Amino acid sequence: MTTSSALPPIVIATRESQLALWQAEHVQALLAARGHSVSLLGMTTRGDQILDRTLSKVGGKGLFVKELEVALEEGRADIAVHSLKDVPMELPDGFALACVMEREDPRDAFVSPRHASLDELPQGAVVGTSSLRRQVLLQALRPDLKIEPLRGNVQTRLRKLDEGQYAAIVLAAAGLKRLGLHERIRSVFEPGQMLPAAGQGALGIEIRSQRQDLRDALAPLAHERTWLTVTAERAVSRAMGGSCSMPLAAHGVWSGDTLRLQAAWGDVEGRLPLVRAEDSSRVATLDEADALGLAVAGRLRAAGAVAAC
Repeated sequence: MTTSSALPPIVIATRESQLALWQAEHVQALLAARGHSVSLLGMTTRGDQILDRTLSKVGGKGLFVKELEVALEEGRADIAVHSLKDVPMELPDGFALACVMEREDPRDAFVSPRHASLDELPQGAVVGTSSLRRQVLLQALRPDLKIEPLRGNVQTRLRKLDEGQYAAIVLAAAGLKRLGLHERIRSVFEPGQMLPAAGQGALGIEIRSQRQDLRDALAPLAHERTWLTVTAERAVSRAMGGSCSMPLAAHGVWSGDTLRLQAAWGDVEGRLPLVRAEDSSRVATLDEADALGLAVAGRLRAAGAVAAC
């Protein structure tokens, strides 16, 4: 398609991992097909640089987005493409989530060179993950396992697994599929086993909030049902203090016009039992989705979950 002179060029700020670049190039291709001239601005975030500590100990989700937001604020980039599960629940003043795209597989994947599933792991096996959510859910399924931190991009995590540092690791199925690494998935955890993180598998596009021109340009890329679902999920996290790293899961599934939202909270220290809650309602607007999420968060707290921050 010939680029229209009426359409200003768009610069996408992106992290430089293979997965982040895949996501940015995916958005680039969709916008280019609609006549936009689109380029990428590759950046390294603090989350990419700090690999010797878990995110929960060094600042949580915002470590992956702050540098990209600075690029938007300074005008060096127009939009930022994020894995939505890495985006803090509260965006800074002057920034907005302008688009949520159709979701990939939201489930967690079990990856191991020698074992086909979690059940097949030997007693006391070492499993790698730096997600507090995955840690508490794994502990609930298999209290005997030794859960060890695992940082780095997808390729780094797979290399550490192949070197024998872990018997198995747990990764987002969406990231493996987007990178063409389907064959590394030995099995997937159904949500009933391991409830996904809020927004897992979905891409969100962030802009400066005053850029109505970008909202209009991104509107054709949005997927309404995914946006409603992740809004409900993220409302649970926001109400529970989820911009901090915390052991919280939230996942919505549609039945007709009704959204069923499930959530789970766990105690990393293992002193308190895993808490689950759910609710469902007809959802047609972002406000209704948000209200459903707040209701489920209330049920979690009533059942004994402890809010962070």
